[in-house]
Amino acid sequence: MTEKQKKILTLLANGEFHSGTALAEALSVSRSAVCKQLSGLSVFGLQHSAVSGKGYRLDKPLELLELSKIVSVLSEQNKALISALEIHDSLNSTNTYLVEHSQRNAPSGYVCFAEHQTAGKGRRGRQWVSPYGSNLYLSILWRFQQGGMAATAGLSLAIGVAVIRALQASGFHEVGLKWPNDIYYQGKKLGGILIEVSGEADGPCSAVIGLGLNLFLPEAEAQTITQAWTDLTKISGEKVLRRNVLAGAVLDHMISIVNGFETLSIQWYLEEWRRYDCLKGQSATLFIGQQHIQGTVEGVDDNGLLLIKKMDGVVQAYASGEVSFNAMS
Repeated sequence: MTEKQKKILTLLANGEFHSGTALAEALSVSRSAVCKQLSGLSVFGLQHSAVSGKGYRLDKPLELLELSKIVSVLSEQNKALISALEIHDSLNSTNTYLVEHSQRNAPSGYVCFAEHQTAGKGRRGRQWVSPYGSNLYLSILWRFQQGGMAATAGLSLAIGVAVIRALQASGFHEVGLKWPNDIYYQGKKLGGILIEVSGEADGPCSAVIGLGLNLFLPEAEAQTITQAWTDLTKISGEKVLRRNVLAGAVLDHMISIVNGFETLSIQWYLEEWRRYDCLKGQSATLFIGQQHIQGTVEGVDDNGLLLIKKMDGVVQAYASGEVSFNAMS
């Protein structure tokens, strides 16, 4: 996004009409140049209307992310744990960005948000649909000093608890978790967690913890999504969402959990996770590579592994895989 496009977007973010003359004066360009800059915003999934005599406006108002507003939500303890906090107009992926920084020895507590992702990452190589200024895309780089990569086992479940806590504090009380790292509402996907771990088996390691959370997903942008989805705007009944406040709340809860995880481990969060489990009791299929395991989900064991009662009545624990049940995938 060019500086002029960002400036136009900031002016139009309130959803009101702005005349072409006023926009041209604000940018010190011609009115035709304004029109050209606006047409370029469609690349970011931003649509606008032009009405003669009124000017231009965005089809939907935006609350752009602001550092000061996000930081104002954080506890003093968690502010001190953040080594860097960045907001980017556009990244290929917040996770990719921090993985690269991790490889260059960036410090623990490095956080980045993006308004837009060109190659947002879901599980198993899927793309995460990431239109501009509509949702939350954030990643945290965290370094674990003890226990090696095994110390991060179950971290995605604990981060799911953090997201649910933030959503409940924001008035969303019926959101659930789907093992191992999805946020769901009434059978539809609301968000996803992606954790990428690197380092030593028995020594220090680092985790890049990514979250994509749907606040408002335009139908046109969502056409490529192959599973049932929803967003917080649909859940709330069009209530105006305070995007910066929610961003701060989610980050605050995530930092609180990741900071203590090395000591507490997944066992500390399992009972709470089980309260939000939307898989338990469901007939499901677990996909592990080319293998398909059918049965009934019996919840998770004390290590956060998925328990499935197979057709022969045997209950077995699984550490990885993709679960599909009913309309979910």
